[in-house]
Amino acid sequence: QVQLVESGGGLVQPGGSLRLSCAASESIFRFNVMGWHRQAPGKQRELVAIMPSGGSTTYADFVKGRFTISRDSAKNTMYLQMNSLKPEDTAVYYCKAIRVITRPYEYWGQGTQVTVSS
Repeated sequence: QVQLVESGGGLVQPGGSLRLSCAASESIFRFNVMGWHRQAPGKQRELVAIMPSGGSTTYADFVKGRFTISRDSAKNTMYLQMNSLKPEDTAVYYCKAIRVITRPYEYWGQGTQVTVSS
C-alpha cells in the first residue's frame, strides 16, 4: 500500500515562506504524476501544482511566481516551496500521486495545515 506523508506546515506571517514535504513509501519514479492540492474551510479541494514524470509542471494561476514544486528522487520526496504567502493561502495542503497501470490509481496524503496570519 502506497503511503504519502506530508510535513512542513505551520503558522506563518503574510509575506513569509514555508516548504512542504511529501515523503513516499516507494520510489517516486513509479508515479506518473505527483502534485499538491489544498482545501480551505468551506471550500472545495483545488489543484495547486502538478508535476508529470515526463512533462512540464503546471501551477494554478493563484500561486504562479510564488510557489515551486520539486522532487528529490533519492529521498522519494516531493516538495512545495511557498513564498510570499498570503492569508488566502490558508488551507490544508495535500500531496497526491497517480500511477497508471490498467487504470489510474490515486493516492493521497493525510494533509498538513498551513495558516497565514499576522
